[in-house]
Amino acid sequence: MRVRWNKVVPATIAVLMLLAACTPAATQAPAAATQPPAAATEAPMADAMADLIAAAQAEGGLTTIALPHDWCNYGEVISSFTEKYGIPINELDPNAGSGDEVEAVKANMNNPGPQAPDVIDVGFGFGPQLVAEGITQPYQVSTWDTIPDNVKNADGYWYGDYYGVLALQTNTDVVENAPDEWADLLDAQYEGQVALAGDPRTSNQAIQSVFVTALVNGGSLDDAAPGLAFWADVVAEGNFVPVISTDGTFARGETPITVQWDYLALADRDVFGDNPTTVINIPSDAVWGGVYIQGISAYAPHPNAAKLWMEHLYSDEGQLLWLKGYCHPIRYTDLASRGVIPADLADALPPAELYAQATFPTIEQLSAARELITTQWDTVVGVDVESTE
Repeated sequence: MRVRWNKVVPATIAVLMLLAACTPAATQAPAAATQPPAAATEAPMADAMADLIAAAQAEGGLTTIALPHDWCNYGEVISSFTEKYGIPINELDPNAGSGDEVEAVKANMNNPGPQAPDVIDVGFGFGPQLVAEGITQPYQVSTWDTIPDNVKNADGYWYGDYYGVLALQTNTDVVENAPDEWADLLDAQYEGQVALAGDPRTSNQAIQSVFVTALVNGGSLDDAAPGLAFWADVVAEGNFVPVISTDGTFARGETPITVQWDYLALADRDVFGDNPTTVINIPSDAVWGGVYIQGISAYAPHPNAAKLWMEHLYSDEGQLLWLKGYCHPIRYTDLASRGVIPADLADALPPAELYAQATFPTIEQLSAARELITTQWDTVVGVDVESTE
């Protein structure tokens, strides 16, 4: 498999400042917190953690949703949690979208059974909804101060977990010339070949895949409507495949051009090898960055196990497991400043310059675009995007 970072000069990974772009320019990514003397904190923290572990183990399980094992190395994240704490994980619908996760919480408000998610991992733009509708409960992990302020709710109702950029992944066993830019998706040579990796009415990944194209079609971060018009044109050209792209459909050539996060494309590279041969391009006409966020269900049947899960994810160990899956963990700056990122993990990542070019919309812009895209996809684009697997 070939990987090409389109029009970006390779460089050694540095401490990234991109998180400052997630909110208006006046907000800066904070420096890592200064730690109190060990003697003042270690015993109380250890006692609190021991109490949390005992309470979580007494609950006997944890229920997750929408965590594919090849997404940010979640397979290893999940198995390491169970191995470390002896708590089994009930995994609901790994292919659900962010909107599906929220609806699953709402639908199981009074259900303590196995269909009620304890935790969710959703797109950044869903943050305000989680608070406004009482979807999540507050919790601040022990590494809270090292999560940048501009990607967390101050009260702990949600907090950023990882980020990446959108890529065009092309099966070149089927497509002769891989597209380099978003505008290329309108080219007649790609008839019946362009797909999204989710339903834009529910999937954060697909919603942002629509939003980014607004920037190359006369729109802006405050006007996502031209993104819908762009995909209506892709449909009119006959290029759109109304199927949610998966590893299987991509490999079989059914969805040979797929829009998805760079870390998923890179994980595919490791799985596929050269079967099929794949090119990964980051479109230079709009480099688009996206943050995901975590939260604990307000109705979690296993609230202590959910808190322990968050402690696992936001520990150095958990953050590096995400990094192993090519996702930049939200505590990346803190990890890098302390020199705890292994060289082989850093070297496997896309170049820092790529992220320096990325546009990261604010949570307000994402929320407004999500509302527009999810409600107007049917009327403007007029195509159902369905799963075949």
